[in-house]
Amino acid sequence: MPGILERVAPARLGRSFRWLLASSWTTNLGDGVAIAAGPLLVASLTDEPFLIASAALLRWAPQLVFGLSAGVVSDRYDRRRIVVLADGSRAVVLAVLVAALVTDRLDAVGALVALGLLATAEVFADNTAATLTPMLVSRNDLVLANARLQVGFVSLNQLAGPPIGAALFAAGGVWPFVTQAVLVAAGVLLVCRIRPAAREAPTSSHVLREIHEGFAWISRHAAVRTLALTILIFNVTFGADWSVLVIYAQDRLGLGAIGFGLITAVSAVGGLLGGGFYGWITARVSLGNVMRVGLIIETLTHFGLAATTSPVVALSIFFVFGAHAFIWGTTSTTVRQRAVPSHLQGRVGSVYTIGLYGGLVVGSAVGGALAGRFGVTAPFWFAFAGSALFLVLLWPQLTRIAHADS
Repeated sequence: MPGILERVAPARLGRSFRWLLASSWTTNLGDGVAIAAGPLLVASLTDEPFLIASAALLRWAPQLVFGLSAGVVSDRYDRRRIVVLADGSRAVVLAVLVAALVTDRLDAVGALVALGLLATAEVFADNTAATLTPMLVSRNDLVLANARLQVGFVSLNQLAGPPIGAALFAAGGVWPFVTQAVLVAAGVLLVCRIRPAAREAPTSSHVLREIHEGFAWISRHAAVRTLALTILIFNVTFGADWSVLVIYAQDRLGLGAIGFGLITAVSAVGGLLGGGFYGWITARVSLGNVMRVGLIIETLTHFGLAATTSPVVALSIFFVFGAHAFIWGTTSTTVRQRAVPSHLQGRVGSVYTIGLYGGLVVGSAVGGALAGRFGVTAPFWFAFAGSALFLVLLWPQLTRIAHADS
């Protein structure tokens, strides 16, 4: 066991980071269970399409509504305490939800309210937890630390959690939420063990002024500003593709009802492969070149999916894309954490979150409109053209982005 622990989280990362990693992996498994169980619960309580679709909407809407506020809170107050309170609140909501299910007093509206509260608390927990890593490990170890956190997200939240949640729901509607409640509560106990370093408190006490400070810092820092713009643009193109992925899998690839789940699983397995080789890659390739290659892969992904009708080719592309998504996400997070001062980590991180989800929303709208007018491959051609154009414009800046801390 000590040997395995040392390989997963070397002692140099510190005991506090090990507690944070254990908490992150535990809560990620619980959140992965909820990804499948939440919509299934609503669908079991109503046949109204709008209410069923609202379950998916409530997964990302709180990020847009509360993201900036979460950044202010995490920069203003004790970060460990925020995570404890946010995840503790989620455990309480889950306990109430379980009680309502057991007593048969839950309707679809009540389920949606609970899902919305859970997603809102998760915004504050996730934004703040991301600011703890640079407080616990050295700058040079951020690459390894973020890679370990991302492995947990891919393997537990995206790969293992949803099928477990679906299986538990099939066994009884209450069991996935009991499981999530236990896992979230365990995550709270684990994060209580960490001991983050002291940090500088914000000089302002006005919420809007503090939000403005985060935007102003990004606007003055050329490399981080360019990275934020990159995340926004590439999530617009990504969102255009993924908005029609279910239709693409069924009509273009002929994979039927299992197509979307198969694509998700293959991408997650690719992400695990990327996690396994991430240390080897970053030890031999500069972060600037890692980011360049990653954006080339993403641009070619859109082209390959637009051009092929072969399920084997498409699934191979999704596998490679999954590895790229892991490597790009870990690298961009590390670059940002190295560059941003500790007292601004929450607010700058929240701006990135808004850009990420805002890009997905815009891209989804564009993709749906294009597919309705020109066919299911139109969003993929749009994504390829947009990504290629932005990549050409961005190319000279990528090395500077990767060394933003200097």
